[in-house]
Amino acid sequence: MTQAADLTTWMHMLTRWRESQQRVNVIELDDIASKMFSDNARIHMCHPFGEQPSARAWINTSYRALVDAIPDAERRDTIVISGQDQQDSRWVGCCGYYCGTFIAPFLDIPPTGQFVHMRYHEFYRVSENGIEEVQAIWDIVEVMKQANAWPMAPSLGREGLVPAPATLDGIKPMNGELSGSDSLDIVIRMLDNLGRHPSQGGPEVMKLPEAWHEDLTWYGPSGIGTCRGFSGFRQWHQIPFLSAMPDRGLDHENITLHFFAQENYVAVTGWPNMIQTLSADGWLGIAPTNQKITLRSLDFWRIEDKKIKENWVLIDLLDIYAQLGVDVFARLKAFNTSRPTGSVVLPKERL
Repeated sequence: MTQAADLTTWMHMLTRWRESQQRVNVIELDDIASKMFSDNARIHMCHPFGEQPSARAWINTSYRALVDAIPDAERRDTIVISGQDQQDSRWVGCCGYYCGTFIAPFLDIPPTGQFVHMRYHEFYRVSENGIEEVQAIWDIVEVMKQANAWPMAPSLGREGLVPAPATLDGIKPMNGELSGSDSLDIVIRMLDNLGRHPSQGGPEVMKLPEAWHEDLTWYGPSGIGTCRGFSGFRQWHQIPFLSAMPDRGLDHENITLHFFAQENYVAVTGWPNMIQTLSADGWLGIAPTNQKITLRSLDFWRIEDKKIKENWVLIDLLDIYAQLGVDVFARLKAFNTSRPTGSVVLPKERL
C-alpha cells in the first residue's frame, strides 16, 4: 500500500523501477511495485497480456514470461521524458529495449539461443499517491521476426534494431520542472495538418515539409518497419495506412489523448487513441472488413531546428488482428509446427 508523498519522490521511485530492470528480477520488481503503485493502479498492457488487475499481476504475467524466456533479460532505455498533459496529469514516457539471450519459448515463439531485442514504449501516470496508470506496448512482433516465426504479411518498411536518438539526449532528468511547450506546439500543428487528408484534400494539405525535417526517420513497429525521408514515409507507411482507413482521425468522441513534452521531445499516449474503419485493402495484407477498429499507438518525437527529425511509434498490431478475428498466436503455432519448441541449451565452454 502506498502513502501520499511529494511528486518528486515518486519520480525518483520510477527511476529506481527502471534501474532495477538493468537485469530484470521479478522478485525485486514485485517488492518495488508494492511501494510505488497506488492501490487502484490501472495497468493497460498490449495483446495478448491485456488488462492487468494490479501491478503484481502485471509482473507475474508479463515480466515472468519475459524472464522465463530470456533469463538474462536487461532493460535499456533510450528515451525517458516527463511532463504534464492537457488534463494536468503528470506522465513519464519510456522508450527502449528489453534484450538478452532467447533460450526458452516466449508466448509460443520458438527460442533461437541467440541475442534478441524487443522494443517497448511504457507510459506511467504519476500522482502524489504513486503510479496511478500504466499504458505499455511491447513489440512482440519484433521477437517473432527475429525468430523467423512471424506468420503474417511481411513488412513494407525496413526491419531491424531501431536506434536511440541520433543526438543521444533522450534520457532527461525527472526533476519535476515543466518544459517543451514550443516542441509540443510543433507536433500538435503537424497532427492537425495530417488529419486534413483525405477528407479535406490531397496530400498537399498535410504540409509535411512545414513540420518534418527532409531527412526524417519514422521508426514504426515491427510488421510495418522503419521509413526514411518524405518519400519513404509516404510509400512504406502513410499511403497504405490512409488508403485502407481514409476516415482516420475523424472520430474523436471515444478517445482520450495525453500529450506531454520535455525540452526537444514530445510524447503522446492513449488507450485507445485512434478509431477508424478498415474499408479498403493495402495495409498489413489485411482484407477490408468495413469494421471499425481501435488503435493503441504510443509515440515519441524528437525536434531539431523546429522540425521533427525522428519519430518512434509503437502500435499494438496484435490487438488489431484480434479485433478482426485473426488469432496470430494460433497461426504462429501452425506456422512453426515442425520446429522444436523446447529450451535451447548452450554449452558453457567449447573444448
